Amino acid sequence: QVQLMESGGALVQPGGSLNLSCVASGGIFIISKMGWYRQAPGKQRELVANEMHGGPRDYADSVKGRFSISIDSAKKTVYLQMNSLKPEDTAVYYCHASLVLAGRAWGNYDFWGQGTQVTVSS
Repeated sequence: QVQLMESGGALVQPGGSLNLSCVASGGIFIISKMGWYRQAPGKQRELVANEMHGGPRDYADSVKGRFSISIDSAKKTVYLQMNSLKPEDTAVYYCHASLVLAGRAWGNYDFWGQGTQVTVSS
């Protein structure tokens, strides 16, 4: 079965940087899309960035110019490089993947990671 394993969350000072990673494993045939969402306390989960396989990258307006997403298809890993971090970036960051699975009916199946905490504070 498919698992998404995130890592890289930490406590960082404003202006600092972090690099989040998410590795997908288990019966994956095609990665259609991978990305990152975040949820701050008392707020709804929101898209941070995602990347279509071989296609465009989308970013939330609040992170454009500061965050960068990339996918290493061979490693089935999505990265989120976060620079110039602000206190308002504090949230639990969730990895999301839309995958075509080996041995399953053709189509995209959606999966979520458990989340990794990012705290930006002095």
